[in-house]
Amino acid sequence: MSDVLTAIDGPVARLRLNRPKALHALNTAMCQAMLDALDAWEQDEAVHIVLLDHAEGRGFCAGGDIRMIADSGASDGTAAADFFRAEYRLNHRLFTYPKPIVAFADGIVMGGGVGISQPARYRVATENTKFAMPETGIGLFPDVGGGWYLSRLPGRMGEYLALTGHRLDGAECLALGLATHCLPAGALESAKAQIASAPDKALAILTDLSVDPPIAKILAHYADIDRLFAGDTVEDIFAALEAEDGDWAAATLATLRTKSPQACKVSLRIVREGRAMPDFAAEMVQEYAVATRVCRLPDFAEGVRAVIVDKDNAPLWSPSTPEAVDSAAIDAIFAPLPPAQAWAP
Repeated sequence: MSDVLTAIDGPVARLRLNRPKALHALNTAMCQAMLDALDAWEQDEAVHIVLLDHAEGRGFCAGGDIRMIADSGASDGTAAADFFRAEYRLNHRLFTYPKPIVAFADGIVMGGGVGISQPARYRVATENTKFAMPETGIGLFPDVGGGWYLSRLPGRMGEYLALTGHRLDGAECLALGLATHCLPAGALESAKAQIASAPDKALAILTDLSVDPPIAKILAHYADIDRLFAGDTVEDIFAALEAEDGDWAAATLATLRTKSPQACKVSLRIVREGRAMPDFAAEMVQEYAVATRVCRLPDFAEGVRAVIVDKDNAPLWSPSTPEAVDSAAIDAIFAPLPPAQAWAP
């Protein structure tokens, strides 16, 4: 059985992730299969709308094939670069696709799952949605357009989510604009069937089936996040949290101390520079340069060891503090690639 299922049902094209044992994590072949399908459907005048979901299991998409990226990064990095190139082309293709896309983000939506669902015109969350970009915990950064999407959230929410990897539920996704609709998981099949019958009424169908979600818990800390994550540097953010009274600030600081300091610096810069990117393609060019370098650094190998291989959740980051991270090393990570190596749509 293929890891990606494609089908056309009248005016509706279906794109379904089908790698349940890996929580539908993306690999290079899956990205290419989706690109090929999208190319064909764009030329097919009978296709009016694309529905993107997962076939079975509890995850929409848990991210990318981290172990493969780590293995590649430990050698010459070629397979990792090939994956990032295909994945980012898919992200960009979805972002610029001329036909409407509905992404049903039911379940775990992390990393690469964010990258394929956020470009959709309609983004459906449910009570099962668990949305996060937790990359700083494994020495990476929120890529797949994370610098674009997170930087466009209100206030300093992007900085907070990028650095902490905080997990959002469906109600929080709706409140922040990461989802356009919140539906009960039990209503998703009805939504898909109704859209198949009347694709031009997708917005009305989703609106009609939407429910009022619970109060978004993240909003209780919105003012704190806006104030405490406004610092120019990671060190400034740590200092602001250290000076703050209360359990929330203490817990947030404790979370940040578990993350790769180098990855935090990369992630903060990605979000800050993302706000000024002229278009999504420019964001992808930068993220590709950064990703192909970061995946070959010791912190990524150590993060994968601690979280995915040994699962001791006790990574030994190098450098171990934000103060010890060399600013010249961060500049080198962000340097543009030579034209022959750079990403292009």
